[in-house]
Amino acid sequence: MQLRKVTHTLKGVRATDGAGVSLVRVLGANTTDTYDPFLMLDSFDSTDPDDYRAGFPMHPHRGIETVTFVARGAMVHEDHLGTKATVTDGEAQWLTAGSGAFHSEMPQGAERLLGVQLWLNLPAKDKLTAPPSYHGITREEIREFPFEGGTLRLVAGTYGDAHGYQGKYLPLDYYDIHLDPHAAITLDVPGARSVMAFTLLGGAAISGHEVAEKNAVKLGDGDTVTIGALDEPAEVLFMSSVRLDEPVAWYGPIVMNTKEELLEAFGELEDGTFVKQAASYAGE
Repeated sequence: MQLRKVTHTLKGVRATDGAGVSLVRVLGANTTDTYDPFLMLDSFDSTDPDDYRAGFPMHPHRGIETVTFVARGAMVHEDHLGTKATVTDGEAQWLTAGSGAFHSEMPQGAERLLGVQLWLNLPAKDKLTAPPSYHGITREEIREFPFEGGTLRLVAGTYGDAHGYQGKYLPLDYYDIHLDPHAAITLDVPGARSVMAFTLLGGAAISGHEVAEKNAVKLGDGDTVTIGALDEPAEVLFMSSVRLDEPVAWYGPIVMNTKEELLEAFGELEDGTFVKQAASYAGE
C-alpha cells in the first residue's frame, strides 16, 4: 500500500462575498488545475452575526454543483422554484446548478457559524443538459462511524460498504472527521482519485505532513491517507472525486469550458432566458 503524500498546501485569504459576508477563500480561480475537479472552497467561521447576516441573496449559477456544509449554525436555502429548506448543525445542502439555477443562501444568527462551501465542477457534457436540483443532507441521512479517539461522518458518497447521498454527475466522497488529541484514522483511497482535505478546526497531521487550521491540502497518488490530530481536538473535512482535465472558463457564479459559453450565459441572464429546464427538488 502506498501512502498518498501532501503535494500542495494552501492557506486561504480573507475575502468578502455575497451581500457583504466575511469569509476565507481557500480555493479559487488560480487553483483549478491542481485541485481539479474542486473549484472553490470558502470557509466561514464567526461568532459575530454582523460578519454574515447579509448573506447571499438570490443569484444565478451554471455549470457546477455546490455543497455547503454547516458544522455549526444554520443556513436557509431558497430557489427560483419556491423551495425553502434549512440546514443546521452538522448538515449539508447540495445544489446541482446544471443548465441554470437561481438560489439564495442566508446564514442565520447563531452563537457560532462554522462551515464551508465547496464548488464541484460538472463535466462539459453535462453543463447545459443537467437539470437543476436540490437536496438537503440531514443528520438522519449522515451515518456515523466511531473509531478509537474519533468519529467519521459520511456526508456524501461511500465509506467502505456504506453509502450516503451521491450526485449524478461526478462521484464525491465527503467525510466530516472528528478527532480527539493525538487520535488518528487511516483511509483507504485506491484508484485514480483526486483527493484533498481541509482542516476546519485545529491542526492535523495529514499523511505525516503537519497542517495548520483552515488550510487545504492536495494529496498525490497512492492507496491510503492518514489523518491525525495534534495536541488539540481537530475536525477535518476529507473530499475525494475524479479529475476532469477539461478547460475551465470561470467568471463570477458561472463556470463553463470556453469564453464563448460564458458570454452566452451572461447574455441569457440579461434577456431572461437563463433557466433552461424545469427542476426537480427533493429532500426539503
